[in-house]
Amino acid sequence: MIEELAQRKCAPCDAGTPPMNAKEIELLVGQVGEWKVVDNHHLARDFKFRNFREALDFVNRIGAVAEAEGHHPDIMLSWGKVSVTLLTHKIHGLSENDFILAAKIDALLAPVR
Repeated sequence: MIEELAQRKCAPCDAGTPPMNAKEIELLVGQVGEWKVVDNHHLARDFKFRNFREALDFVNRIGAVAEAEGHHPDIMLSWGKVSVTLLTHKIHGLSENDFILAAKIDALLAPVR
């Protein structure tokens, strides 16, 4: 299921678009593994790394994906840890784009084949 979301492309939202409701969120949250829905408003996840360099590399890879998708997360970098928060700022809540980007971020952790 994550692969399905990860294959999709984020689409621009209009300012008047309503954020997802609890039922809509429930349909997608199971597809993004360890991400947590906070107050039906945003997605959050912490990622652990062995050191600062690995965490920074991950942040840079997230940045590249975010730019390609035109959908930008809030990211906090610290030693061995990256915290990511996803929401659609324009609508002040969750959109399908947040779930797509969560899946794409998770795919960055997949082993290279």
